[in-house]
Amino acid sequence: MRWSQATGMPLPPAADTAGHLVSWAKLAPRTIQSGGKNTSGPTGHGNPWLKGMIGEAAMAAARTDTFLGASYRRLVKHRGHKKAIVAVARSLLVIVWHIINDPAARFEDLGADHHQRLVNPARKTQALVRQLQALGHQVTLAPVETAT
Repeated sequence: MRWSQATGMPLPPAADTAGHLVSWAKLAPRTIQSGGKNTSGPTGHGNPWLKGMIGEAAMAAARTDTFLGASYRRLVKHRGHKKAIVAVARSLLVIVWHIINDPAARFEDLGADHHQRLVNPARKTQALVRQLQALGHQVTLAPVETAT
């Protein structure tokens, strides 16, 4: 299936890569730098039909128990709803580009717990102990007895 068949729109001329497509759709993050200060800026207008379609899909994906839903929930805590939706929409557009341009590609969700599986429990424990000690607490760790 080609891009034009899937979306009803011609493929933009500079969409050789997923990054080019995301930039053309104006879903790429924009950084404004001035005087050593970095701030985020508006993504721009882009194609209103494509942004609307991807935005609706991102809103739906944000409510699921998938990797994209977990990404939304992680981002919304610190960045806010709108920026989190744009980030999920960008991820969706990258996934769509890869599936359409490579017929052999198959989508496999990483799972909602993907980021939790990357955390080393021992390292996380030591970091939390150090934080509590920095706050003036004395910490003693004892293993929890499991009921069998």
